[in-house]
Amino acid sequence: MESMLNKLKSTVTKVTADVTSAVMGNPVTREFEVGRHIASGGPGLCWRIYNGTKKSTKQEVAVFVFDKKMIDKYQKFEKDQIIDSLKKGVQQLTRLRHPRLLTVQHPLEESRDCLAFCTEPVFASLANVLGQWDNLPSPVPNDIKEYKLYDVETKYGLLQISEGLSFLHSGVKMVHGNLCPENIILNKSGAWKIMGFDFSISSSNPSDAELKYTCREWEPNLPPLCLPNPEYLAPEYILSVSCDAASDMYSLGVVMHAVFNEGKPVIQVNKHDIFKSFSRQLDRLSSMNPALLSKLPEEVREHVKMLLSISPTVRPDADQMTKIPFFGDVGAVTLQYFDTLFQRDNLQKSQFYKGLPKVLPKLPKRVVVYRILPALTSEFVNPDMVPFVLPNVLLIAEECTKEEYVRLILPDLTPVFKQQEPLQASNMILLIFLQKMDLLLTKTPPDDIKNSVLPMVYRAVEASSVQIQELCLNIIPTFANLIDYPSMKNSLIPRIKSACLQTSSLAVRVNSLVCMGKILEYLDKWYVIDEILPFLQQIPSREPAVLMGILGIYKCTFAHKKLGIPKEHLATKSLPHLVSLSIDNNLNLNQFNSFMMVIRDMLNRMEAEHKTKLEQLHIMQEQQRSLNITNPGSSTEEIKNTPSSGNQIDDIFGSTSVKGKENGSAATPSQPSRVSLTLEEKQRLAKEQEQAAKLRSQQPLAPQTIKPAASSSSQTKDLTSSLLNSMTSLNSLSLAGPVRPPPVQGTTMSAFPSSGPMVGPVSNGFNPGMGFQTGGIGMGMRPSGPGLYGGMASTTSTPNFGALTQNQGPSGLTNRAPNMSALDSLFTPNKPKVPLNQIGAQAAPAGSTPWVSQFGPGQNAQTPMQGGAVGMGGMPSGFGMQANPFFSPQNFSQPAAAPSGVKQSASVNNDLQDLFG
Repeated sequence: MESMLNKLKSTVTKVTADVTSAVMGNPVTREFEVGRHIASGGPGLCWRIYNGTKKSTKQEVAVFVFDKKMIDKYQKFEKDQIIDSLKKGVQQLTRLRHPRLLTVQHPLEESRDCLAFCTEPVFASLANVLGQWDNLPSPVPNDIKEYKLYDVETKYGLLQISEGLSFLHSGVKMVHGNLCPENIILNKSGAWKIMGFDFSISSSNPSDAELKYTCREWEPNLPPLCLPNPEYLAPEYILSVSCDAASDMYSLGVVMHAVFNEGKPVIQVNKHDIFKSFSRQLDRLSSMNPALLSKLPEEVREHVKMLLSISPTVRPDADQMTKIPFFGDVGAVTLQYFDTLFQRDNLQKSQFYKGLPKVLPKLPKRVVVYRILPALTSEFVNPDMVPFVLPNVLLIAEECTKEEYVRLILPDLTPVFKQQEPLQASNMILLIFLQKMDLLLTKTPPDDIKNSVLPMVYRAVEASSVQIQELCLNIIPTFANLIDYPSMKNSLIPRIKSACLQTSSLAVRVNSLVCMGKILEYLDKWYVIDEILPFLQQIPSREPAVLMGILGIYKCTFAHKKLGIPKEHLATKSLPHLVSLSIDNNLNLNQFNSFMMVIRDMLNRMEAEHKTKLEQLHIMQEQQRSLNITNPGSSTEEIKNTPSSGNQIDDIFGSTSVKGKENGSAATPSQPSRVSLTLEEKQRLAKEQEQAAKLRSQQPLAPQTIKPAASSSSQTKDLTSSLLNSMTSLNSLSLAGPVRPPPVQGTTMSAFPSSGPMVGPVSNGFNPGMGFQTGGIGMGMRPSGPGLYGGMASTTSTPNFGALTQNQGPSGLTNRAPNMSALDSLFTPNKPKVPLNQIGAQAAPAGSTPWVSQFGPGQNAQTPMQGGAVGMGGMPSGFGMQANPFFSPQNFSQPAAAPSGVKQSASVNNDLQDLFG
């Protein structure tokens, strides 16, 4: 890398040194900046050609420099001869003005070290292009090394030289005298120009019909730069020291041969013995071998053969050569027409430009870009011609690279983007640009798009011509993806909306809606919802086409994956608007069906989305409720209102409601739901949850199946008698006092919950905060007898044997534990007997003792002991209905309260049947 940089540095330094040494001190440098060495030309390629610019106008020029060091080897008088010859050629060229002659921008200037003058921009000499690289920079520039002449360039170039000779011979009455590839220059656009008038000869009798030219005798001792190139000279110039216009035509024939033969002339001349060389070549020229011209195109061989004739009278003149069919090629004619455009009127130009798009594809790109394009862009100064020139310029731009477009075309197009006068031409320009908008947006830099191209589009949307508006609205979707989003959102869309609302043309309004619908995909969702959809409700007209356009925008927005319409907008704005439009009388059946189809789709999606939202919300509420419902003191009414709450409770406690009662859990009283809990309530809730967790962690105990004992009726009588006696004693204790004090918490064990409401605390070992509502009991009880208690009356409440309570005695008596030894005989003989007194003292938790699970609260369950019983005073009575409050829970509750329904437990009924036969 470093070696490459050093090499580049040395090359730049060398070039700079050469330029400085060659031009330093020359007056040309006062007005022009000299650039790099690009080519060589003139007699013997002695002129170095540099590119340059004029300091004042920055106009591009070519600077021709002759370094006097090249002739240091000659004597002084020879140097003077060379300098005089070169000066003559430049001075003559400066005086002559013609399109086929090289144009001089600044006359010859001489300094101590060099000669210099400036011309139009130059590419190279024809000799450089044909492979003669003398006096070229090292290394040879690639653009010259790789340059190949196209057929159309060759044809038109030779035609240009013929026209130049015609001008010299007929107009100036002058013979060039040294026409050769060194003196033919290709300018920047590729045109062939004549220079090198060092040996030109003017007519001595310009006013006479037969012109005479005085020819100098060949002097072989002169320096080569003081003599013309002998290989391109006519034979008569050397042999007979005569010349005329035909001599230049011979030179033209040799040039034509050299162009098609890689720069080789027809004959090779020994410059040291030129007379003998010409004498030997005369026979060859007189008997022209067809193989000598084999590389020339067939249609021009005959004319070249005539030009190379030894007899000057046979050679065609310059005017005749310009009219040969070889130069009638369509490409050559097209290029020739461009060179004569300044002579045409607008009508002729317009006709030519209309047919040009058919010719351009047949021409090489280099010819089109560097020859035709400059001629076209020069017409932009004529506003009336712009609509005819612009399609051709854009056609050329399609074939150019982005860099070429920016460098060669865009600077000339920028003023055209802003052209608004005359109005008719301006409208045509807008139409042309809109048709090629994709090209402009693709190759134009972003800054120029924002500053030049898009303002033109906005102007077209707001144009007064309906045709331009329609075309613009139809074309915008094709290049919408190339427009940056801020410009589309802030500038383009507002203008389309304005055009839709303000126009009186139905076509413009419909095209505005169609255009907007096609570019929706390039907008974001919320911009469409906030700006586009509300705009649809502002459209005043109700023509079917407009309504279907509105429906199309709704449908595109609704169905697009990136956009979509929220259900809130559907419900409050979109659907009401569409429904109101759907019943318009202007719609036909198919259009109405289209509206209804979109409306149904919107309704279905809105229903699905909202249903999904509600389901998710319901699931979240259920999850929250399941966390809050673990509190056993929660409201039973809330449980009843929520169908799934009971299942969630069962899932938490691992049992159903009936089984939970069988396992000893007590029903909680109905309490209103509380938002906040006190510290004591939270402590109680924590204890209950802890106990519930312990219950879930224990293994469930299977109930013991008790087989019916084969006993006599006397055993049953003893069992019943002892049971009733025990109950009577308990009841007498409870009725002894006039007022029953409230039950003491912690002294009651309730394995079976009461069906009536409870307010006093009742302890069952699991729910310490539960109790019964007390009520006054004032009924007496008859002594028990076998006949009276033969059966139990049918009641709505099943006797509750599980409520064993320590009754308060009369005043002055201390509480004592009930004697439960009478129930020992309930167990079968084959089971191990455990005294009930011991069981009562242990106060085992629910579910831990088989005895507790034997007595389930089967509500409305009838036992075999049911039967008609007659109470006191002839009143029907039953066991536990009036005598014992534990058997009749209604006595503990208010009369209006109905017992809550509890399902019958089959296991309890079976156990009672086993116990009571």
